[in-house]
Formats: sequence, C-alpha cells, structure tokens
Amino acid sequence: MRLLALCFIVVPLTEMMLLFAVSDRIGAWATLALVVATAIIGVQILRRQGLATLLRANQQLQTGALPAQEILEGMLLAAAGALLLTPGFITDTIGFLLLTGPIRRPLAGRLLRSGLVAAMGGRDAGSYRQHHSGSAAGSGTVVDAEYTQETVAEFSKNTVEDSDNRNNI
Repeated sequence: MRLLALCFIVVPLTEMMLLFAVSDRIGAWATLALVVATAIIGVQILRRQGLATLLRANQQLQTGALPAQEILEGMLLAAAGALLLTPGFITDTIGFLLLTGPIRRPLAGRLLRSGLVAAMGGRDAGSYRQHHSGSAAGSGTVVDAEYTQETVAEFSKNTVEDSDNRNNI
C-alpha cells in the first residue's frame, strides 16, 4: 500500500519535472506535440497488439486450452494503454515496453509462474484449478465424468443395437 501511494506521488512529480526539462530544451509546443504523438502512436500499436492477442486466445480456446498467457498479456496491454494515455515520457516508455512482445510475453509468463494466477493443465486440455485460501466457496459436491458427443444417426444406431441386445438376452 505504501509503495502504491509512493508511486502515485513520485511518478507524477518526476513526470512533471521531466516535461519541464524537455520543454526548456525543445519548447513547450514541441513537447506537447511529442506527448500527443506518443499517445496516438501508442494507441495504434495497442489496437494491433490487442487484436493479435485476442486471436491467439481464440486459437487456444478452439484447441480446448485455457488461454492464461493470453489473458495476462491482454491485461498488460490494457495497462500499457493506460500508461500511454497518461501524459509523460516515463509512463510512455513503460507503456511502449509493455507493448513489445519480447518484454510483455516473458513478463506475463513470469506472473503466471509466480502463483499470482494459478492455472494448471490436467488430463484434458483446458482443465484448470483455482487456488482458494481456506474459503468455503466451491465446497459442494464434485462430479468427475467423461462424455462423448454423438450425432443423431450414431445415437439412433446405438439405441437400436442396445434394444436388439436386450431382446436376445
């Protein structure tokens, strides 16, 4: 909590000092144009990266896997978008770094492995386990079952075969 409060005080003050320093060097209008340009460029890159991440998550879902990595990358992209829309060069730098795959993907993987988000693949693709700390949530009856999908023709054929077998007994 103290670290978060410190960030909300230190980062804006540092951003303002840096904006004033850059403004002294290149001028106020040029600094303002640079801040607006980084926001526009960042949003355009964010749209492309977000779409690519969404497509990868959809592919994972189509194969039956839990797209935990892609979900975390999406959250990091949202954070990058917020940082890019915040005026300042430090937040823009962090936002652009989060937009790049070589930074974002390992960071998402590290967060996934850290235990902040627990997802485990089981026997079947797409199974997952969520860790609770002693809470009573989800303490109901658990039924473990397997199923197969049959078409109407297969179901009718199996039903006829079953009734023939019963008649022969």
